Amino acid sequence: MTSRHADKGKQPSAEHAGVLDRPESLPRSGAILGIDPGSRNLGIAVSDPDRRVASPLGRLRRRSLRVLVEDLRPIIRSRSVSALIVGLPRNLSGEEGPSAQSARALAGNLARALALPVALWDERLSTAAAERALLEDGVRRQRRSQLVDSVAAAYILQGALDRIAGAEDESRT
Repeated sequence: MTSRHADKGKQPSAEHAGVLDRPESLPRSGAILGIDPGSRNLGIAVSDPDRRVASPLGRLRRRSLRVLVEDLRPIIRSRSVSALIVGLPRNLSGEEGPSAQSARALAGNLARALALPVALWDERLSTAAAERALLEDGVRRQRRSQLVDSVAAAYILQGALDRIAGAEDESRT
């Protein structure tokens, strides 16, 4: 008899849980919502309908899944969101720790609760890049702490959008 937990060293396939590991597998139209999952807050960003630019939207306090879904539904409706990108926090070595497992669980729960396709995107150093960009723009410390999560979500989403655009360009040639 085989157990799905038999090989504890191996990460479960996200695609098996209804979550895609490749954003280019998402539906080809509609805006995409990006989420930077943190321990206390979730940064939120959204793409334009043509999927060229990611824009920060804000942050949500991390609470129950039910509350998060209630907070996301109006955004999804008003922005005609057709898919989600959830940041996958890997270690610098590429290994996945507890934060990555939590992000995978969040992605799976959102896919089921919202009935939308969800893809994971490597978010290594996204918060550091967001902090650096805000510092370069001269944003004060208090305001930076309010913006960093949503800017990191936009950074994650923009990376996925660029990957999707590159895959579409390759398929045309």
